[in-house]
Amino acid sequence: MHEFEGRVAVITGAASGIGRATARHLAERGCAVAIADVDEAGLASLAEELRADGRSVSTHTIDVSDRAQMAAFPDAVLAAHGHVHVLVNNAGVAVGQTLEEVSWEDFDWLVGINFWGVVHGCKFFLPYLRREDEAHIVNISSMFGFAGLPSQGPYCATKAAVRSFSETLHGELGNSKIGVTSVHPGGIKTKIAHSGRFQDEEGRNSAIETFERLGTEPEVVARRILRAIERNQLRVLITPESRALDFAKRVFPVGTQRLVRRLWSRSRETGT
Repeated sequence: MHEFEGRVAVITGAASGIGRATARHLAERGCAVAIADVDEAGLASLAEELRADGRSVSTHTIDVSDRAQMAAFPDAVLAAHGHVHVLVNNAGVAVGQTLEEVSWEDFDWLVGINFWGVVHGCKFFLPYLRREDEAHIVNISSMFGFAGLPSQGPYCATKAAVRSFSETLHGELGNSKIGVTSVHPGGIKTKIAHSGRFQDEEGRNSAIETFERLGTEPEVVARRILRAIERNQLRVLITPESRALDFAKRVFPVGTQRLVRRLWSRSRETGT
């Protein structure tokens, strides 16, 4: 996509973190934005901020895992803005539990948002994106989409699925004017650990502390997303740890998993 001015962008999970930062940056570049989330207060505060800067914005309280809500979403966007050129499927959640620990309810909750939310967005908006002279789909995966990490099974599975799904869609849309980007951040300072479902509060607090201490600011991801749209990049790796894990898995696919297994076993033995 060569121009953002006058375009319409849809961003899910826009109330905080990467989604909020991406909505800001797209609006600053001249896009009207349709922001979606289950967090009504977060959406309202972002909308107030953007409107104060003279930006065109509509808010949509939507659960991306709900197929009926997502099926109606494009009509609401078109009613508010008349077009849709950019779709950013960003909504995501986390579960920090082993397979033996995780409940079916938590597993379904995560898959519904992290995977089906992306599929719903692409499936329901694709007919409208095809109408435009150019359009772009951005799906947020993760560095965890490159490797299987203990206590992150559901999360890794969905993020790997988003990566493969995006690559498939990229191939299917090869003769169209619709670009596709799969984004793979590492540790980012978002609220995902706050809303995640962990085995205990100690695990949650440890994850929150790690993200706050070592995480990259969401604005870094947002800038890279806009650059990827402009350059029509299929895959974007963000943060050194994402690039390092991708390299390790390509060069030492089995060795990397063996190292992960040893580190996990050692942490269980020492309690660290």
